Amino acid sequence: LHSFPTRRSSDLVTPIQKVLTLLGDMMAKGTKEKEDEATQQTAYVQFCDDTHVEKQRSIDEANEKIEQLTADIQKYTNTAKKLTKEIAVHEGDVAAWEGDEKAATAVRTIERTDYDTTHKDYSESIDALGRAIKVLKEQQKDTAQASFVQVSALRSLRLMPAEAKAAITSFISEADEARMLESSSNPPEANGYEFQSTGIVEMLEGLLDKFVAEKTALEDEERNSKQAYTMLMQDLAAQLGQANADIKRKSEDKAENLANKAEAEGDVDDTEASRDEDKRYLRDMLATCEQKAADFANRQKLRAEELVEIGRASCRERV
Repeated sequence: LHSFPTRRSSDLVTPIQKVLTLLGDMMAKGTKEKEDEATQQTAYVQFCDDTHVEKQRSIDEANEKIEQLTADIQKYTNTAKKLTKEIAVHEGDVAAWEGDEKAATAVRTIERTDYDTTHKDYSESIDALGRAIKVLKEQQKDTAQASFVQVSALRSLRLMPAEAKAAITSFISEADEARMLESSSNPPEANGYEFQSTGIVEMLEGLLDKFVAEKTALEDEERNSKQAYTMLMQDLAAQLGQANADIKRKSEDKAENLANKAEAEGDVDDTEASRDEDKRYLRDMLATCEQKAADFANRQKLRAEELVEIGRASCRERV
């Protein structure tokens, strides 16, 4: 008979032992997977918390920035409106002062024209009176009859008073009568007719003095008017220069404020868009985190129940 080697009891693996080994492996695997999943969930929860804090901080900072930008926009708007009103006032002043310049220049032109005309009249009158007085005085020393053209011409002067013209006309008439008597066959006394021209000469000399004084006064008045006009033009020029400089400066300030306003409005739009995107991301992320937390809790509960059942099965097999 053949003899077969006998197995030691320690070498025999019973079905129960196999089941227990399998259950042990399952328990170890389940426990590890449960722990690994818990570790992963802890990391994910930390990610959710960190991201929540970061996104909420970004949202709060965006809201603060929007608030500041909105205040800046209002400030730029108010400043631009204020500058617009001030510019309008300056433009009104400029229009008024330019009108004053034109009006003053027009008045000055009229004054100068009147002065030139009147000054010419005085100059011509003074010159004519001087010549006439000279002729009359020379005739007083000469018994010969001289021409009265110089004296007669005085009546055509614009400045000559009516009573003076009448006196000249009367004087010339008397002189004509005297010449007629001298040329007649029965002349007056042997010494001849002597012109009684003293009165007319005195009148003309009085007019000459009067015209010279009035011409001097006219020249003084013209000089004062010219100086007043020059000073007025200088004042208006200074005011216009300052007003135009203010308009230029304030127009530049207004343009800068409007540009800053537009830039701030663009920043508000960009910041609001970024903030709203962060809000959407945070909302979706929190929903995802909550869902994953719920799923994790369910899986942990299920795994714990499975491990309990494996443990119970292992205890039963040992019994």
